[in-house]
Amino acid sequence: MGYVADRWHKTRPKPDDPLCGEHKGLVASAAHGKGKRWQARYDDPNGREITSLWKTKAEAEAEIVKQEAAKQTGSWLDPKAGRVTVKTFAYETWLPALNINSRSRAEYEGVLRRYLIPEWGNREIRSIKPSEAGAWQQLLVSKYKLKGTYPNRVARYVRGIFKLAVIDRVIPVSPFEQMPAPAADESATQPPDIAEVRQLVDAAYHERWAAMIGLNALTGLRSGEIRGLRLDRIDFLRRTMLVDQQLVYEKGVGMYFDELKTGAGLRTLPLTKRAVDLLAAYVAKHPPRGDGPGEGLVFVMGDGGLIGESTLDYAFKSICRKAKTPKRHWHELRHHYASVLIAGGENPKVVQKRLGHKDVMTTLRTYAHLFAEAEERTRDVLDAAWAEPGETVAEEGSPQQGGTIPESRRSQGVLRQVSG
Repeated sequence: MGYVADRWHKTRPKPDDPLCGEHKGLVASAAHGKGKRWQARYDDPNGREITSLWKTKAEAEAEIVKQEAAKQTGSWLDPKAGRVTVKTFAYETWLPALNINSRSRAEYEGVLRRYLIPEWGNREIRSIKPSEAGAWQQLLVSKYKLKGTYPNRVARYVRGIFKLAVIDRVIPVSPFEQMPAPAADESATQPPDIAEVRQLVDAAYHERWAAMIGLNALTGLRSGEIRGLRLDRIDFLRRTMLVDQQLVYEKGVGMYFDELKTGAGLRTLPLTKRAVDLLAAYVAKHPPRGDGPGEGLVFVMGDGGLIGESTLDYAFKSICRKAKTPKRHWHELRHHYASVLIAGGENPKVVQKRLGHKDVMTTLRTYAHLFAEAEERTRDVLDAAWAEPGETVAEEGSPQQGGTIPESRRSQGVLRQVSG
């Protein structure tokens, strides 16, 4: 149990100490008349003494009762903990608590440096109000001009800082608790179709790029995953591919092989006969090197060096120009792979697993419009199956005399299933 101390008077005066002229029967201390008189003292749940100053004895006693009750109910907060600045808590508590690699840490530090520290860095973390939290989220778009899913991502990082502060009992509640996060506005993905992918393969000015484009369309690998693909990860007999590493670049370090960003990225992909034949033909003509930085890799530069992300992007954009197709990014081949799976009727959980997404919501958010198109194809199939003799299916999908399933929709589905 805590107790109240009188700062202005000695608890153990010496026999010859003069009495206080202001308070009868007491001996003045060196602090007499300086600051608040009464000090509340109690131990926190870890046994560390906590003190606070009060004007009256009644206020100090009330504070002790309040804090002792909070300890009993498990709701106790260190009154001084919330005085830590947002910058200090973010860098010294939140970042070290994250289970992330050095590349992710650099990304998080960049977010803090650009969007959080300039606004709240020197503020006490307990001082941030919900209204300010909501206004800060608006600044991500209005002031910092972030677009697409990036405002949501930045807000999630910062919201995580305050969530940890609540868990650590630094603040009682996060200012973001009642503030909805910015919408993750995914632009509707319009991936290349099979005909366009074939154009890109035909326009590739090196067999390496042709093989990588074809394989990526059939596996949906990320750029770092295909550039870091080793031959021993491919089981030609069982027609599977183990995806367990990626080739990454880090400023000041260079390119190196690293584990995947999340556990969900670790996956074994089923390979089609087309993918196996493509790999077998390429490896037979360009066997992996037995030494050097590209040792064991399926795809390397002509001198055996590693393929950088910028090198691959430049080559792909050049191929798009040569093929006279829309300007594309390499990641859109991954979207193509997903669109083929969805068109073929795969459920979202399977698509999530094949792509290595952390959760199914990411898959649904990214490809929502493609799943909607798949629903329409389901209606066409059911309408056609239940049509009466002599009745066909109209373009809108409803049975009626003289209608047909649109040729574009039927051929698209067949092509996608054949390629998958």
